[in-house]
Amino acid sequence: MKILILALSGIGDALMFTPALKLLRQTYPDVQIDALVMFKAVKDMYERNSDINKIHYFEFLNSGFLPSLKFLFGLRKKYDVSINVYPSNRKEYNVINFLLGAPKRAGVNYLRMNFQEFGFLNNISIIEDDSLHNVQTNIKLVEKLLHKKFDEEPDLNFSLNKGDETFAEEFIANTKINPNDLVIGFHPGSATLKNHIKRRWEPEKYIQLGKKLIDVKNAKILIFGGPEEEELKNFILSGINSKNVNSVVTKNLPQSAAILKRCDVFVTNDSSMLHIASAMKRKVVALIGPTNKNYIHPWKTDYKIVSLNLECAPCFIYSPRPLTCSRNDVKFKCIKEMSVDLVYSAVLDFLQ
Repeated sequence: MKILILALSGIGDALMFTPALKLLRQTYPDVQIDALVMFKAVKDMYERNSDINKIHYFEFLNSGFLPSLKFLFGLRKKYDVSINVYPSNRKEYNVINFLLGAPKRAGVNYLRMNFQEFGFLNNISIIEDDSLHNVQTNIKLVEKLLHKKFDEEPDLNFSLNKGDETFAEEFIANTKINPNDLVIGFHPGSATLKNHIKRRWEPEKYIQLGKKLIDVKNAKILIFGGPEEEELKNFILSGINSKNVNSVVTKNLPQSAAILKRCDVFVTNDSSMLHIASAMKRKVVALIGPTNKNYIHPWKTDYKIVSLNLECAPCFIYSPRPLTCSRNDVKFKCIKEMSVDLVYSAVLDFLQ
């Protein structure tokens, strides 16, 4: 038997499948389990995961229809089972799963827009449950596939190699972070597709928070983010304007994860870095606006959720539609009116 994991929807989603992947591997220790990904960061992460045999990496978003079709037909009918990780509620993902031609095609039956997004093309499914974490939904999907009930919910798996650890050690030494220093990590970015940029806490507030942590706690601040977030990181770096703050610049995501392990507390938007910090067992302060906290709270680590808990939240659901806000007073009030003092208080709780 050969199994293919379709981890196409993003870094955090791919990471939140790894507990289910571990259970799948424990059940079938000798079976070939491969993964299909379209983001390099996911490729870098999955290459370090010993539960996966081979990575198929193809940039569907930048490759056009015919090259993508040719690539898919190169994999057609080579697998007995294919699994769309949760969440992946887009017709493109379901069509890809169908075209791959595996006799067993697993995917979640979404509560919203499942038919419109061709969810019926999957022939093994479970009903979405808004009360569950994404990790738990992925485990239930694997349980349905295997006709087996598991009595454990494993940790997230983001393995690092020696090169990643060495890079982190050199970075920490070069930034003059000492063993006794208090180190706070910030991730001010997030995905931007489908208007998800609206989930971000304002960069000016990260600046105020950083200044306060430096003034009161003499903290060292590390600002994390991908290459596309350099402008955002530099804005906060120059705004804080202190020798105690540094931007984390790396060649790949595992190097960033290795540096993140040095953070005593990690403050983050609703983003993939939230889940990477969880995998690294950091203390996480998660700034959550429109998203269902049940879906994405930090998994199996010490955490605090900062939320205004508005009556209209959560309003973000898993669908291909762009994120919108129905309020008539303040658009995206759930994140816009989250104060610096509220977040600082959550960080302080960890430090005390």
